[in-house]
Amino acid sequence: MMPGLFRVRMLPDFLYKDVYVMGIGELFILAIGLSMDAFAVAVCKGLAMERISLKNAGIVGLWFGGFQALMPLIGYLLGYSFSDAIQSVDHWIAFALLGLIGLNMIKESRSCETEEACGCMAFKEMFTMAVATSIDALAVGITFAFLTVDIVPAVSMIGVTTFILSMVGVKVGSVFGAKYKSKAELAGGIILILLGTKILLEHLGIIV
Repeated sequence: MMPGLFRVRMLPDFLYKDVYVMGIGELFILAIGLSMDAFAVAVCKGLAMERISLKNAGIVGLWFGGFQALMPLIGYLLGYSFSDAIQSVDHWIAFALLGLIGLNMIKESRSCETEEACGCMAFKEMFTMAVATSIDALAVGITFAFLTVDIVPAVSMIGVTTFILSMVGVKVGSVFGAKYKSKAELAGGIILILLGTKILLEHLGIIV
């Protein structure tokens, strides 16, 4: 099915419902936006590591990518349980959630505070960072329940994208330091805001 806004018949009461079908391109853009937080933390991780290896970069990628895939799945399951009850305002909720997440990422990118990260790969350290960088993905997963997203390909794309960019972030941190950390967060925030706006405008019929 092509991405966009569609009106479908809901059985057995033959009521019509507007649903937004998210396309592969939009999912990829969303995955890039969501992964920017993990990328930024991976940059700090690479900066703190005494020795960078493919194994260590892969471990960081697995932690961040795994949780970035798990959290939207949890959010989707939570949102699916009450999506029908708020279907009349679901696109406004999607717009609000993506907008708030994006604004928070932009705010963090402009913060003067430096983020500390140790170079260790201990379970507690990696678990804490993986959860912290994937909380936004939980909220996005709730929007998936409203937007008729095929959840398995969606979370897989988010997880793989985050895995790759986290590995890249470790290398970037070791070579360039934290130079690109704030730029990544700013780009991610803008992407999420624009995507949320596009979803809302298509629902309102302003763009097709």
